[in-house]
Amino acid sequence: MKNVVVVGGGAGGVELATFLGNKLGRKGKAKITLVDRNATHLWKPLLHEIATGVMDDGVDSLSYRAHGKNHHFSFEQGSITRINREQKYVELAPIYGQEGDMLVIARRIPYDYLVLAIGSKSNDFNTKGVAENCIFLDSSEQALRFQRKVLELFLKFSENRVLDDIGEEEFKQKLVDEHKVNIAIVGGGATGVELTAELYHATEDLSSYGYGKIDNSCLQVTLVEAGPRLLPALPEDLSAAVLDELKDMGANVKLGTMITEAQPNTLITKDGEEIKADLIVWAAGVRTSKVTHNFDGLEINRTNQLVVKDTLQTTVDESIFAIGDCAALTQSNGTLVPPRAQAAHQMAKACAKNIFAIFDNKPMKAFKYNDKGTLVSLSSFTALGSLTNKFGKNPLTVHGKFAQFAYVSLYRMHQHALHGCTKIGLIILVDKINRYLKPRLKLH
Repeated sequence: MKNVVVVGGGAGGVELATFLGNKLGRKGKAKITLVDRNATHLWKPLLHEIATGVMDDGVDSLSYRAHGKNHHFSFEQGSITRINREQKYVELAPIYGQEGDMLVIARRIPYDYLVLAIGSKSNDFNTKGVAENCIFLDSSEQALRFQRKVLELFLKFSENRVLDDIGEEEFKQKLVDEHKVNIAIVGGGATGVELTAELYHATEDLSSYGYGKIDNSCLQVTLVEAGPRLLPALPEDLSAAVLDELKDMGANVKLGTMITEAQPNTLITKDGEEIKADLIVWAAGVRTSKVTHNFDGLEINRTNQLVVKDTLQTTVDESIFAIGDCAALTQSNGTLVPPRAQAAHQMAKACAKNIFAIFDNKPMKAFKYNDKGTLVSLSSFTALGSLTNKFGKNPLTVHGKFAQFAYVSLYRMHQHALHGCTKIGLIILVDKINRYLKPRLKLH
């Protein structure tokens, strides 16, 4: 029996493992193995909602082991460290417990066909001090760390207000501005914009959970973008509309502002300006992990992506595929397929079909990315974006309720790919029940 190994359980990887398991694994034609360093899957575009407590990762995450049992693939937890193409195996790092004790030794996973779907992570562009003084939002753990820090800041802020009222000035907890909680976000892409909106939305709800009289005026988000406008993937008029919406919420948006250094509670701009903040988030672009340098000579580009052919096979080894953010596929217009969830979804389906073709001794088909547009959610305030037809032409501008529905539908499509029609209906019902039973914000 052939071994098909998928490394990376992000949007593309877990969908691909599901497709392969349902067809090849269920029929006993191949052993399908999914590898990921985490035990659970969470759709990455939702991390900003985890970060603000709007979404509960314990409710919305998916166990790889349980999902594999239901869809005929096995799961191996671990981080890939290298590939041996001659002997056809991937090597996984040991797993250590919280106390530093080794739980699982390094392992070798054999493969006949390998799919690399290791995703991407935040790109700090080697900016001084960013790794030490900024929070990234690449994983649910990082998002939860951010959420805990935000709650701590508002706890300090609300306590300081109480101390003001009773004249105990000397006991006040230090903030960069005693009149506001200051959060700086670097990067005016979808993550930065959506996180800004979610923070203002969450702040509106905090006062009802015992944090004192807190509203949007108690929060100051400074959103910093090096380019001339927010969300360059959107048409200019929509980008301008997003800017206006954020300003109406109270955000301080700095365009054309490059960060050259991050210090504790301070960002330094190219012009020497200091931006003070109690908490700094770095969301300025993505790159693939440098682990691809250990992939036994596979061709990579300057951002560590794996260069692939239009069949999604790597240029050096036809038994190895790459999909999603870690794959560099040049389109007919000379640009790369963008690192977006919709691209990972489309690549997963195309890669599955090409692997099925190999097993059926049929020719593989070239992958062509169909850009369906861009949608941005500004939390409960509004949503907007630009949708295109299947030829990528005649963009339709959408906003308001329809745009919010379309935005939510992206996640539902991902869930449908994983669970099918019946289960997705039940999931939607459970979500509605949870919305009624649970608090609007996760506060722990």
